[in-house]
Parts: sequence; C-alpha cells; structure tokens
Amino acid sequence: MAKADVGYYCYLIPVKPGDVSESVGRSHSSDKVSVMGMERRASVIWSYYFKQPSAVADGMMKEEKTKSFPVSKRMVYDSYLKVMSKNGCAGIDGQSIKMFEADMSKNLYKIYKRMASGSYFPPPVRTAFIPKKQGGFRPLGIPTVGDRIAQGIVKDYLEAAMDKMFHNSSFGYRPGRSAHDALAQCHANCLQYAWVVDVDIKGFFDNISHEKLMEFLKQHTGEKWVLLYVERWLKAGIEQEDGSIVERTKGTPQGGVISPLLANLYLDHAFDKWMKQSNSNNPFERYADDIVIHCHSKEEAEKLLAALEQQMGGYSLTLHPEKTKVVYCKNYRRNEKHDQHSFTFLSYTFRPRTAKDKFDRNKLIVLFNGAISKAAKTSIRQAIRKVLNPQWTTGTLDAFAKVLNPKISGWINYYGKFFKSRVIRIFEYLDGLIRRWIAKKYKITSKAATLAKFGKMKEDVPELFYHWKFGINKD
Repeated sequence: MAKADVGYYCYLIPVKPGDVSESVGRSHSSDKVSVMGMERRASVIWSYYFKQPSAVADGMMKEEKTKSFPVSKRMVYDSYLKVMSKNGCAGIDGQSIKMFEADMSKNLYKIYKRMASGSYFPPPVRTAFIPKKQGGFRPLGIPTVGDRIAQGIVKDYLEAAMDKMFHNSSFGYRPGRSAHDALAQCHANCLQYAWVVDVDIKGFFDNISHEKLMEFLKQHTGEKWVLLYVERWLKAGIEQEDGSIVERTKGTPQGGVISPLLANLYLDHAFDKWMKQSNSNNPFERYADDIVIHCHSKEEAEKLLAALEQQMGGYSLTLHPEKTKVVYCKNYRRNEKHDQHSFTFLSYTFRPRTAKDKFDRNKLIVLFNGAISKAAKTSIRQAIRKVLNPQWTTGTLDAFAKVLNPKISGWINYYGKFFKSRVIRIFEYLDGLIRRWIAKKYKITSKAATLAKFGKMKEDVPELFYHWKFGINKD
C-alpha cells in the first residue's frame, strides 16, 4: 500500500477546508458525468430498478412486506445518486463507480436486500496516506462504492433530525453551514475577546470511544437497524500499512461517508454541551475537531484550558501538548507583549496585520485578522508546479490553463473570502513559471523580450488563466 499523490483521492472524501488547496476546484476528468447527463442516466436506472419483469417484481413486493428493517429502494437510490455525483475512487475491492454501474440494478438491489434484512456487513476499509501541509502523512479510509452507498442511507436518515440538535457554533460537515461561516464568526469574536485558546485534539478520529459513541447515538435514535449498522461500521476491518486487515476497537476512519456525522455527535457531547453548560460566557467556533475558544483574559484562558484537558480525558481524548496554545489577539487597541500572538484555523492564519483605516484611507492601523496561511501558500505552489513545469515545452499554455483554472478558481473562492489580495499575489509564482516556459519554448534569452511576449499574451488572451482578471495588486 504505497503513499500516493493527493490528486489520486476521491471527491467523496470529506476534507476539512484546511485541505482545500489540493481538493477544491480540482479539474474534472473528461469522463466525469455532467449534471444533466447524470440525471438522465439516473432516470433510466431508476426506471429499470423499479420496473422489473412481473415475476421478479412480485417477489420484490413480497420482500418489501417481509423485510426486517425499514430501508426502502428510494433510500438506496438517493444515496447512490450522491455517491455517483462525487465520482469517488475504488475501495479495497478495486471496484470503481464505472464498474459498479456496469451491473447497476443487481448491485443496488443487493445493497437494498441486505440492508433491509439485517444481513449487510461492511467490507474492510482501504487505507491511503496523503501528505499533510505540515509534513508527513495522514491515513485516509476509503470505503468501497457499495459501502459508501450503505453508509449514506444511514447518514441521510440520521442527519435531518440530529443536525437540528447540534450547537450553533459547530460548522463542520453540516447542511447550510460552511468554513467561511466559521471564519466570519471567528473574526467577529477576535474583535471582542482579547484571548484565544487554540485547541488541537491529538488523533481525534483514531481515538473516538466506540462505547461512548454508541451510548450517545442511543440517546438520539432507538432504531435497531441504525444502531446495528453503525456498530458494524465502527468495528469493520481497516487496512494496515503492511496490507493486513485489523478490526478496529476505537476510532472511525476519516473518509467514511458517515464518519463526519458521528464525529460531530461525539464532540457535541464531549465538548459543545460542556461549553454551553460550564463556559457559556466563552464563545467558540468548531469545525469537526478544529476548535477556537475566545476568552477575556489570559487567566481565564489558562483556567479554561486546564478544565478542557480534564474534560477531554473523560472521553478518551487528549489535547496535543505542542499545538494547543493560548494566544493574545493583539491589535491597535491591545498592545501588550506576549509570546503567542497568532493561530491557524481552517488554513487561515490569524495574527496582527497592518490595514487601511476604513474611516481614514490614508491611515494604517493594526488589526487581528485571518488570511491564507503560509502552509496553504506552499501547498498551492506545489500543486501549480505539478501541472506547469517550465521544462515541459511540448505542452501548450491552453492545456496547462485547462487543468489549472478550476483549481485557481477554487483557491481564490476559498482563500479570497478574507484579505483577497494576499491570495492573488500567490499567482505571481505561476506567472513566473509561465514566463520561464515562454523563454524556454521560444528560445528567448532576453528578459525584456520574455516580458514583452508575456505582456502581449495577457493582452491578446486576458482570460486564458483565471487569476489574470484580478491583476496582481501591490497594496
């Protein structure tokens, strides 16, 4: 099981916005199904799936009446559509979505029959290792296509009711909420509160207690089929680095369709409810296991952090001793000197920054704001270089642009929400690569001639690269 490039991984895998530099805006492969095409094909599948020959249909109707659990064909089909739209990669069985669709009716009916009868057992989860921005690799669990559909059935059933009960300051993997919402609230709270507790839970997904999670789930649903399948997914085997399969005794794999919902449930009990009951005067933002807590004073922050360590210990969780820290939100009104004055949340680094006073544009003031992090910038540059290497002169700029533009659009849409000019400047690096490519391609030795040809190109085809329409401002 080799460590592979991030670009290999599926669209289905829920990634935190901290990973968007490699995932948001990824160019679509030519065989990816268009929305209209998908709906058209899905309509044919739906028709075939339900309008079986009479003998078969009679048998299926009898099974509908005698099945053990209330899983319908519509639930299976709706889940399938979501999995198909994300065009994810194969699990441990090697079956891709295209392969699954080759025998669609049979595969969907098999999932339905087993889920409805209680005889569905999840296959082991394939493990892939993807690079972290900070260095090293993190494991990502990739269920099979069929198992993703099965997980989606339970997720869809649970989510509608459970989401209404979650805390308003929980933003991750929830309908109608986004990372931008969390970042906007974080900005607002940093204006009002001078101190922050930047929380990092060590190996959160790997250390979730199965016993406690099932206990929490039982508080939200008494449906036996839901409890049965969630417990089976928690215990399903997971591939190890040496290729062996080991049954899990704790944790839930990042990458599972239902894992984000279960993670939110766990932290809703372990953290959100505790904050509401014991620390109601301290607002927070939580996106999955990324947490920022706001405090009025250093003493309050340190006291809350000590209590939080004890609280997490009661749920088999540990705070990372080096990454968890108390931070001073320094700005033009707060000018004390402290060791820690920056933190990173959802790939935005919050720190003191010089900005123009909105009441006097000729005046500069210090604000405590978030902008694209250094690690995210590095990740973007690396992703660009993988596509456009100045030595690849056999390629064309049109071809490079076709691959890069969806990525650039995604990066700007995410990182450009706040301090947009900081993101646009990153693409000076891309323009530099383009100029080097031009010099190599056309054998130009003069820097001035290269710049002239580059300028003419931007003038002739101003929309060739997505970022060109924004310009590169030096403000």
